[in-house]
Amino acid sequence: MITDHLNHIEQYFCLGTRIETALRYLFKTDFTAVNPGRYNLEEEDIFALVEEYQSKPKHEGFWEAHIKYLDVQYVVEGAEHMGYCPVSSMTAGDYDKKKDFHKLEGDGDFFTLRSGHFAILHPQDAHMPGTAIDQPQQVKKVVVKVRV
Repeated sequence: MITDHLNHIEQYFCLGTRIETALRYLFKTDFTAVNPGRYNLEEEDIFALVEEYQSKPKHEGFWEAHIKYLDVQYVVEGAEHMGYCPVSSMTAGDYDKKKDFHKLEGDGDFFTLRSGHFAILHPQDAHMPGTAIDQPQQVKKVVVKVRV
């Protein structure tokens, strides 16, 4: 798992051309003017999900991981707590192959993902996105799915 401010994206281009494409897209796009929805960047290899939601209490959150895609999660507006834990220390639930979604059980650590910051979450990184810091708040976030 990597987390940083969007102004430092050049440091992560060495992780591959698809991650570079995702980061450049996040950097150059004014998401305040982009409606929620799915946006294909490179067919099924790279696509962005623009989301707007209220962050939720941690007890309503759930751990997840993916196998075919890594996530680049970028907060446009607001802030949230993001849970992180290695998948290897979690108990695996069912895997939905069509949605590339693996629900997990266990405990992990949380960090704050604020406006302008991103997190790169690989398949080995269990995460719990969208949880409130103190009180629920409005969040606008972009999740770029990058095929690994």
